[in-house]
Amino acid sequence: MKLPSRVAALAAAATLAAGIVTVVTSNVASAHGASMAPGSRTFLCWKDGLSPQGDIRPNNPACAAAVAQSGANSLYNWFSVLRSDANGRTVGFIPDGQLCSGGNASFSGYNLAREDWPLTHLTSGANFNFRYSNWAHHPGTFYFYVTKDSWSPTRPLAWSDLEEPFLTVTNPPQNGGPGTNEGHYYFSGQLPSGKSGRHIIYSRWVRSDSQENFFGCSDVVFDGGNGEVTGVGPGGTPTPNPTTPPPTTGPTTPPPGPASCMAVYRVVNAWSGGFQGEVTIMNHGGSTFNGWTANWTWPGDQAIGTLWNGTHTQNGTSVTVRNAPYNGAVAPNGTTTFGFTASVGATNAAPTVTCTSP
Repeated sequence: MKLPSRVAALAAAATLAAGIVTVVTSNVASAHGASMAPGSRTFLCWKDGLSPQGDIRPNNPACAAAVAQSGANSLYNWFSVLRSDANGRTVGFIPDGQLCSGGNASFSGYNLAREDWPLTHLTSGANFNFRYSNWAHHPGTFYFYVTKDSWSPTRPLAWSDLEEPFLTVTNPPQNGGPGTNEGHYYFSGQLPSGKSGRHIIYSRWVRSDSQENFFGCSDVVFDGGNGEVTGVGPGGTPTPNPTTPPPTTGPTTPPPGPASCMAVYRVVNAWSGGFQGEVTIMNHGGSTFNGWTANWTWPGDQAIGTLWNGTHTQNGTSVTVRNAPYNGAVAPNGTTTFGFTASVGATNAAPTVTCTSP
């Protein structure tokens, strides 16, 4: 599909970011966002796979197939489908068949052509409250496309399968803090008219302050629904669309930049009465960290037993972890990781981790 010149100009002028990440390569960087309503494949598969122990155990067969190909880290990092060198490029940069992964090999399992991905039920032509994760918020422009009527879920998505963007939004408002699974941008827009049956809503977030771009596929069905989700969790219980109020005026003010230190938490492994956790410290600033400190409060009765690559104190449910002598210096766009084992007596809910650097 050849994008019109006005879209290409917008895309070239704006570039994006947000999320959980543990590996940085020349093509991939720390991730910062994905569509939450309508839910992207990675977001809904993350919700589908969350277990009481805090690890990822997919129920949906498409999600299980994606994890089998790309690993569970792709769901701990559900907001990480990005290319750090995209710079607004689309056709010819992201290959056909790799649109859902954004050409990012760490998410190749989400390109699979299947008819059993989690679905968001929508009404064609209706107004819809969109939500997009602000794991790390940045100024930029969001583009939303829908598949043509000739598209089939039995083949991987190609650029020629997409119509021109039906919605473009720049610097929308946000609710909730960055670095959480619930924080998000929100904006209202009209869904494509004249649509019925299965489709993909494809999203791009193009940052205006770097070359980082985010990509995602949201599987939808136009059947008169109002944002209900099926195919997630045992039995696929429908989930209603949250009613975040849209802005009363057009969003024009860029959101503030993120704090330079971000922390991302995940459960590596879990067993009866215990688990192994990991936290990645990310530097989103312009200068090297001279030490860092991570803090969180357990939502349950978890207690750290052993911790490596850092030193910790725990007072009740409050935990503080400081860098070890050898990993306090983290370069811009760099990461370092510490891990631990802990005991838990009941549901292993994940905490929100914050970090600071002098």
